[in-house]
Amino acid sequence: MSLAAQTHGFLTPTGVEIAFLLVGLVTFGAALVTVTTRQLVHAALWLVVALGGLAVEYLLLTAEFIAWVQVLIYVGSVVVLLLFGLMLTKAPIGRSPDADSGNRWAALTVAVAAATALVWVVVDAFRATWIDLDGAAAGSTKVTGASLFQNWVLPFEALSVLLLAALVGAIVLSRRAKATAAASSAAADAPGGRPAEEGVR
Repeated sequence: MSLAAQTHGFLTPTGVEIAFLLVGLVTFGAALVTVTTRQLVHAALWLVVALGGLAVEYLLLTAEFIAWVQVLIYVGSVVVLLLFGLMLTKAPIGRSPDADSGNRWAALTVAVAAATALVWVVVDAFRATWIDLDGAAAGSTKVTGASLFQNWVLPFEALSVLLLAALVGAIVLSRRAKATAAASSAAADAPGGRPAEEGVR
């Protein structure tokens, strides 16, 4: 038995476990605010907090490579892409009534069902799995990088194409909005577009 086990006991939480729990609660709260707020910009910023909390959780699990990938790809790319999309499409900064579709109970039902299925799949898949703590660290940069660039190259590249497609879609939507606004302005400036002024003349 190790010194840590003799000091803390089997069920006594350590400092890392307490920090893991606290960061998990903050992450859960940020995720909850992200999906319940009606302000799109605030939702994006709270998403940064939620994804950053996940990165801290990975660090506490000594999976430093996954933690920095979380920061670089999700916080540094996905959220920035989301903010660019909000700016290019001129989304309202304040409260947006369009952000509430009125299907909260249906969304909650789907979310609970998906979470239940995910937990069941993970528990069933790793029920008889044992981790060799004396072997090489599974979350180290060398092991994870080798697995990523040997077995997961295609999904990694597909993710980059998906991000590019989202950015191109935001640009197309912004240009279409500008074209619609220009057409409306041209129609208003046409000779028949100002009947009030003609009446005054």
